[in-house]
Parts: sequence; structure tokens; C-alpha cells
Amino acid sequence: MGGDLEAQILYAYQTEDANELADLRQMLGTRVKDDGSDMALRYQLGNADYRYGLISKPKDARSAEHAFADCVQQLKVVDAHDEHSVEGLVLESACLAELAAYRKVEGVLLRSGAADRLARAYKLAPRNPRVLLLRAGNDLAHAAPGGAEAADAFAELRLAAELFEQSSATSVDTPGWGHAEAYLALGRQYLQRGDLLAARNWIEKSLLAAPDYRAAQRERAALVQR
Repeated sequence: MGGDLEAQILYAYQTEDANELADLRQMLGTRVKDDGSDMALRYQLGNADYRYGLISKPKDARSAEHAFADCVQQLKVVDAHDEHSVEGLVLESACLAELAAYRKVEGVLLRSGAADRLARAYKLAPRNPRVLLLRAGNDLAHAAPGGAEAADAFAELRLAAELFEQSSATSVDTPGWGHAEAYLALGRQYLQRGDLLAARNWIEKSLLAAPDYRAAQRERAALVQR
């Protein structure tokens, strides 16, 4: 699931190059039409859809919605092919959760589907760092600051970052995404807690993992101003 193709997708996402991601989506879409039985290819098309949706959100809600919907369609096929595909379940959960924000009528059903996929993934692989990253992010987004739920989610995010540190980002057998995102998310959490040293350390780790990651670059620049 990893390899050069995923590296291109992640680089375009991290550099916020919407045009490159659009080209990758088009190319992958053509390849999936030619060989719909290749689940790894469908996964990467879903991954490109998801990344395109994320960087489109601030400026083009319609494009973001369509991209998240396309991601769900690709990952549904992966899930149907192998209901034990942890990585497919994680990515489908992420796309369903994002899509719910745009489709109010279907929102409850979509969020329920996202929770179901993530719960299944966690049951299959409770120490998969991408599973833990998504779980922690979801819980932190809904937890009351300073509460027990927030503390548990923060601990899970730290565990995800630790597990990412122990895993390869360049394996061809598993996806390579999550390292830079987890480190940046942890840095932001430390920043919210007023621990500037820990925040800086984790943001720097994010940039070591992905030197051109613009979101991390912006966070580091903001820290310098403090």
C-alpha cells in the first residue's frame, strides 16, 4: 500500500499542491477503471481523494465534499473485498467523518458509519498508529478541555506518536502516512497546554519526517514569534 505512489500523494498534500493531487486522482481513477480488482490501487485513489478533500476544505467546500464522497466509494469496495483490512477501515472512517460535515441530512448515519469502521479497525489492530491517531483526534475534538476524556485522548495521541517513531514510513507493505500528522497534532496539543518546549520538539519532529509540510512550517514560524 505504500511506495512511490503514496509518497507522491503525501508530498502533494503536505505542500498543499491541489493541482498535483487533482492530476494524481485523475491518473489513479483511470488505472482503477482499467483494473478494478487492484485493491491497493483503490486504496491509494481513496487516499488521494481524502488528501484533496482536506486541502480543499478552506476554499472550495463543494470540491471537498465530492472528494470525500469519492474516497468513501473507493474504500467501500476495499472493505467489501476484505472486511479485515485495517488500513481500509481507518481511511474509510476518516472520509465518512469528513463527509458528515457536508451532508446534514445523512450526518448521523455517516458519523455512525465512521465510528463503526474505526471500532472494527481498533478491534483488529489496537496498536496500529493510524487507528490510534484517528481515535485520539476524534476524541480530542469532542472532549471538554481538562476533563478525563481529553486526558485519555491525549495519552492515546502520545502512544500513536511513539508507535509511529518505531515504524517505517517507507514500507511498501503498509501505508506510510501518519508520522508527520501525529507529531504535529501532538505538538499542537502541548502548545495548548502551555508546554512550549515539548510543542517545539514535536513540531520539529514533524518537519524531520516531512520537511516540506506547510502546516508544520506555519506552526514553527508561529512559535518563533512567541
